[in-house]
Amino acid sequence: MELFLTADDLAKSLRRDVGDGLAGSPKTLPPKWFYDERGSALFEDITRLGEYYPTRREREIIKARADEIAELTGATTLLELGAGSGEKTRLLLTALAGTLRSYVPVDVSGEFLGEAAAAIAADHPDIAVRPVVADYEQHLHLLPTGGRRLIAFLGGTIGNMPPAARIGFLGALRETMGPDDALLLGADLVKEEDRLVRAYDDASGVTAEFNKNVLRVINRELDADFDLDAFEHLSVWNPSDEWVEMRLRSLRDQTVRIGALDLTAEFAAGEEMRTEISAKFRRERMATELGAAGLRLAEFWTDEAGDFSLTLARPL
Repeated sequence: MELFLTADDLAKSLRRDVGDGLAGSPKTLPPKWFYDERGSALFEDITRLGEYYPTRREREIIKARADEIAELTGATTLLELGAGSGEKTRLLLTALAGTLRSYVPVDVSGEFLGEAAAAIAADHPDIAVRPVVADYEQHLHLLPTGGRRLIAFLGGTIGNMPPAARIGFLGALRETMGPDDALLLGADLVKEEDRLVRAYDDASGVTAEFNKNVLRVINRELDADFDLDAFEHLSVWNPSDEWVEMRLRSLRDQTVRIGALDLTAEFAAGEEMRTEISAKFRRERMATELGAAGLRLAEFWTDEAGDFSLTLARPL
């Protein structure tokens, strides 16, 4: 396993993000801090919930289009950003068996990544599996290049970035791409508000636990004293920006101490702290943002219901 992200790097980044986020107005926390080992497991639980359709819909598209993707790309390396469990990736690995020589899963959660990579390596002994612990927003320039790469960024994770950051990230990714590389990008689509809100606020409360896990991480890593029972989970549709926001609302006036930062944060009763955005797309927006980043939309597929999209993009 290659390590571009050490425990010290993570600690510094967490300190910076928490300090900046709690000093802002409104307060925010980046969603990447959901994903310690417990958070990663909770997210896998979310993907199996009835309300959370994106994983099922994306898998439907990949299953239907995997052979076509393999024929269009002829990839020798599959590089997956934010790999997680790699469950959907197995469909691509099978379809690409004729040309693929290596699989490079990239994630910030080293232990979770290692387990998933080992399982894939056992099932695909003819493919070199090279897990990389890295923050893909910082370490794109360090990731393996050469050959014909298919870079997979699935799950709608691109929607966690606001527009300027999305275009900047895609532009940085484009700078690493050779003329024969391709990007496979999963993105959720705009639809009725009720379904979008429920996808991030399930009746069984798993997403609420996932949302509050960011507070557990801060308590453990930064000697903080967030009372998880003093916050409630919210899922809110923002129609002007066309994204869902996950928030934590303070249930009372309270003061939180973050010992490692020598910082206190005041929360008023009813104050809301944003922990994630999840932007939803239309084909036109996807093409425009890819173009601004130096990429062209080559193929655009949806599931049968038109809920989710998979885009194949090429360098301009």
